[in-house]
Amino acid sequence: MGILVTPKTKLICQGLGKAGSFHSSKCVEYGTDFVGAVKPGAGGTSFTLENQKSYPYFNTVKEAVVQAGANTSMIFVPAPSAADAMMEAASAGIQLIICITEGISILEMAKVKRFIKDKDCCLIGPNCPGVITPGIGKVGIMPGYIHKPGNVGVISRSGTLTYETVWQLTQLGIGQSTCVGIGGDPIIGMSFIDILQRFQMDTLTKAVVMIGEIGGDMEEQTASFIQKGGFDKPMVAFVAGQTAPPGKRMGHAGAIIQQGSGTAQNKMDILRRAGVHVVVSPADIGKTMVHVLQEHDLQPRR
Repeated sequence: MGILVTPKTKLICQGLGKAGSFHSSKCVEYGTDFVGAVKPGAGGTSFTLENQKSYPYFNTVKEAVVQAGANTSMIFVPAPSAADAMMEAASAGIQLIICITEGISILEMAKVKRFIKDKDCCLIGPNCPGVITPGIGKVGIMPGYIHKPGNVGVISRSGTLTYETVWQLTQLGIGQSTCVGIGGDPIIGMSFIDILQRFQMDTLTKAVVMIGEIGGDMEEQTASFIQKGGFDKPMVAFVAGQTAPPGKRMGHAGAIIQQGSGTAQNKMDILRRAGVHVVVSPADIGKTMVHVLQEHDLQPRR
């Protein structure tokens, strides 16, 4: 149940500052099994969250894995040290690493990607809202109340458009299986294809909404993946940045059209040719998914 966050998730926080504490509390409130935080030098002491429950500090991520069975880390460590935090988590045996931190340099992320290449872990982010399995647990900053358990997966490069999409679906009675914000930086962990492979194997997920944006070629690669038979479930997609001028970064560090490539129109055309239901406006995502589910005789709930 859930392609990344499951009832077996045991969460720690790296970077338990003001934001880390607040969002750790919200993860606990949603039902995630939170087992502590990493703070070098504070191992053996404890802290409390908004629920007034006491949780342990660990000196290292490895201590959290050994002593508390941690298998997931949520990272709020400031950008200059965030790459080291991700690599420490991967080295310690953390299976799911979700980095919320933004502003990490491309060079540092290149080092992280190379480091985790042969590690048995999944990285979501950086600069992302995280992952939620509605009704089960969440890791990140997504508002839990807008979600509803169901069978439509959501995957997005944009945090705010993820929330807008989920709210539309929920208001229309369409529940979600897992929602993943993969991040908008030029170099990130898991890609659209990585997540779609998991949605393909997930019997609960019957259809998917994908939110792309200008820059890079992730959407083009996804279209090729679909055309080659890698993903055969119904999909609705929206590509942000349709009015963006070439050479100007729009919002995310990776959202930039360079040398005529990575345009929204090109991505939309290629996805349509792959059989994806592409919408021009984000306001049409929910109602388009209603039609898609009806067309395929699929129920919107579990």
